[in-house]
Amino acid sequence: MLQALVPLVDDLTRELPDGERYRRLLQAMQALLPCDAVALLRLEGDWLVPLAVRGLSSDTLGRRFRIDEHPRFGLLLQGPGPRRIPADSPLPDPYDGLVEGLEGQLEVHDCMGCPIQIGEKTWGLLTLDALGRERMSALDLGDLQAFASLAGATVGVVQRMDGLALRAEDERRRADSYRALAAEKSLPPKLIGQSAAHRRLMEEIEIVSNSDLTVLLTGETGVGKELVAQALHAASARASRPLISINCAALPDTLLESELFGHVRGAFSGAVAERRGKFELADGGTLFLDEVGELSLAAQAKLLRVLQGGQLQRLGSDREHRVDVRVIAATNRDLAEEVRAGRFRADFYHRLSVYPLRVPPLRERGHDVLLLAGNFLEQNRSRLGLRGLRLDYSARAALLAHDWPGNVRELEHLLGRSALKAVGGPGPRTRIVSLSALHLDLLPLQEEGAAGVAPAPDEAPPASQVSQAPQAPGVPPEAAALQDLRTSTEAHQRQRIQASLLQHRQNWASAARELGLHRANLVRLAKRLGLPAKGE
Repeated sequence: MLQALVPLVDDLTRELPDGERYRRLLQAMQALLPCDAVALLRLEGDWLVPLAVRGLSSDTLGRRFRIDEHPRFGLLLQGPGPRRIPADSPLPDPYDGLVEGLEGQLEVHDCMGCPIQIGEKTWGLLTLDALGRERMSALDLGDLQAFASLAGATVGVVQRMDGLALRAEDERRRADSYRALAAEKSLPPKLIGQSAAHRRLMEEIEIVSNSDLTVLLTGETGVGKELVAQALHAASARASRPLISINCAALPDTLLESELFGHVRGAFSGAVAERRGKFELADGGTLFLDEVGELSLAAQAKLLRVLQGGQLQRLGSDREHRVDVRVIAATNRDLAEEVRAGRFRADFYHRLSVYPLRVPPLRERGHDVLLLAGNFLEQNRSRLGLRGLRLDYSARAALLAHDWPGNVRELEHLLGRSALKAVGGPGPRTRIVSLSALHLDLLPLQEEGAAGVAPAPDEAPPASQVSQAPQAPGVPPEAAALQDLRTSTEAHQRQRIQASLLQHRQNWASAARELGLHRANLVRLAKRLGLPAKGE
């Protein structure tokens, strides 16, 4: 045991990526201790957030575990040292259905955990789980404590290398802001992902967050621009002040001045009292202008004056107010093209795009779709009162193969519908619900009487059922399977789009609403699938 820990101690003095440090720690734990899965989780207020896992499904990294909904976690966090929860404990295990092991085995039967301390503070939790009963009964608690102490030292090294020790007050302020947003949204406002595109976005957020520059968030509908705005505010020096949001698309010109700048009593019929506008409410903080591309030219001119000088007048008043507001705007339109077409003021565009920041679409983020799926699955598990909600092999493959024209919002709605279908389907209700590709409805159903039998939820389908086309030389079976799955998915998408357009007499807006897409995204998807798009 001691000899195996020596390389991990050596790692503390080496320059390594944070993820690699955690990976080596968990790899050693799984190799030396009798368990099927290990996880490192960070404590964030009332939540536990997985930072690294081994032996658990990939979507686990996207889940956020609320401690009061998972009593085993609460018990393990009580400490002060390692604790084993008996195999016959009636407490539900948060990893039920997530451990990758024996086919069809879904429930954890043996688990242990140990709080990770940094100084006098509980930083997080180290957990071990096994599918077999009494698997860890002979484990020396001192061995787990040694790993927990090493985990604490590893985290301490990461924090020192990141300079967090020098920013303790900044971290406290950000944590307060996150807790306030969590209370408002019922979940931590955390951007989830590990892809290169996501890492680039996080780097840009870190660069611009502590400045007062106006940020223009661009990206397709449903990519999460509002969540990025929340992250920018939470990481800024204004985090303790308000973040005020307004949907410009829902703001008629007749109400623009009153909503944004406020009004005095008697300014118009029905103005029975003074009212502060959004700019004054956001004074000292941040104003988020969502769908700013929908503003009329007249509305743009009125906003431009406030952005330029920071001065405004309430409607019906001659008195000027000065406000200190940082503006973050968001749009799914190409504003540069809108300027060229005369639908957007050039001066207003340049005032907004001081720091343009593109939020990548989900199709560019690879396996991030599984992490995001894990987050939404945990939300639905809690909402539906389930013990476990998981993805089987076919569901994971279908999610990875889909093009996601509606982006993260489409994924969220899809998983919500699919969970309801799975829970309300025929047969007895089980404690752990598995979603398959059939629940997701991303693949065409097999015709009745077709050859072959659908694979069991936890089994990878035989190669003969995955791909009927000859495999190209040098192409791995996994790539061939994914290619065949993508072909099937695209055929299903063409069929759905054509049927919807036929039903709605080629009305693209109506078809888009039925399919749960933005019209522009539907047109873009149709072009990619080789269908004649609107106007062609």
